[in-house]
Amino acid sequence: MAAAVAALLLTAAVPPATAAPAAPRHLDGTLPSGATYVIDAPARWNGTLLLFSHGYRPAGAPNEAVDASDEATRKLLLSEGYALAGSSYSTTGWAVEQAVPDQLATLDVFADRVGPARRTLAWGESYGGLVTTTIAERHPGRIDGSLSLCGLVQGGVANWNSTLDPAFALKTLLAPRSGIPLTGFADAAEADRAAGRLGGVLSKAQGSAAGRARIALAAALHNIPGWNDPGQDRPAPDDYAAQQANQYRAVSTMLVDAAFRRRQEAEQRAGGNMSWNTGVDYAAMLRRSAGYAEVESLYRAAGLSLDRDLRTLAGAPRTEADPAAVRYMTRNVAFTGKLRKPQLDVHTTGDPLVPVQVTSAHRRAVTAAGAGGLLRQGFVDNAGHCTFTPAEQLAALHTVDRRARTGRWGDTSPAALNAAARRSDPTTAARYLAYRPGPYPRPYDLAHPDDGR
Repeated sequence: MAAAVAALLLTAAVPPATAAPAAPRHLDGTLPSGATYVIDAPARWNGTLLLFSHGYRPAGAPNEAVDASDEATRKLLLSEGYALAGSSYSTTGWAVEQAVPDQLATLDVFADRVGPARRTLAWGESYGGLVTTTIAERHPGRIDGSLSLCGLVQGGVANWNSTLDPAFALKTLLAPRSGIPLTGFADAAEADRAAGRLGGVLSKAQGSAAGRARIALAAALHNIPGWNDPGQDRPAPDDYAAQQANQYRAVSTMLVDAAFRRRQEAEQRAGGNMSWNTGVDYAAMLRRSAGYAEVESLYRAAGLSLDRDLRTLAGAPRTEADPAAVRYMTRNVAFTGKLRKPQLDVHTTGDPLVPVQVTSAHRRAVTAAGAGGLLRQGFVDNAGHCTFTPAEQLAALHTVDRRARTGRWGDTSPAALNAAARRSDPTTAARYLAYRPGPYPRPYDLAHPDDGR
């Protein structure tokens, strides 16, 4: 009898041969809005769901759903037990109005098809960082924390105002009688022609010392750094010629595209021009810019009067906004700073498209709203837009995850973030550093709605 009981207990302790281990799940489909979604859940899910918001996609570009920033990061996250989800958004372009409900609908699909998450963290890069921050402010009950990577955390109104400023300076100083429109484009074709015309003006101007100085002035108004592409050698701090050459490449490509083609799509969506520069003091803005010393040096080298050019900017006809379009862009979106859940902003120091100073605008809004304890910011010593390693991204996600689990930030110093990155992938360099960005040129948030001019 004893032998029989022992055999029975042994049998009960061993899983049946037919019981298979849990398998990873990959799900995709279409939301009621027409957006698609994708979900990945690992075999051993740790209970945390990461909702990823992708970056800006121009009109007509492929619009597939993704649930991570890149394939290497996706594989690492799944290997650590995180579940991933994300949608395509139902339209391309400046689709904040559509992106937020599509992302929330993706959370509903996940809960229905996979199950409830113990914790949900929202994260996104570039324009997706703006979508993520919108979810954090407006739907805090749906998430437990958020991470913005290289995000437009200055908000939509500030973004388009700051994009207008360098374009205004370039036209006024390099092509004042060209008739190149800066706003109010009839259609995408007109915006494309305007971009091409200004691109030609820039190409010619880059061939003279005076033209290079004026391009540097425009770059400084947008805080485009002198090292802005990881393929460039980092110039010496006083090598202003090399810095300006790097800025020219960013101005003639990224900035021109945003100032004309992307603006036209946003204006069409907003129903008019959502930007203004009435009342803007460009001399004061330049003095606050990280590029001020470079501009002064290049103007001296060119034998050009900086004061005269600043007076020219001060006296040039200004652009007024359409109030209804500003209201649309404020809804989609200007931030209040009223965080209810913890958020970490991470930015590279050499970002030419979304300059690192956007983080100052976000901190300003969050501090004014009394939520400063919920915000942390980290900075990676690299050039380029969103040029983080997978390990640096995982370090940031682990930091937000820990804050959501424990209710405490703990150590968020560069050393701690670098150590976390090395734990995720010892083979790559970790480049978080102590850094304090300067002020954003024209902040605009709902705590200071009249302070963007």
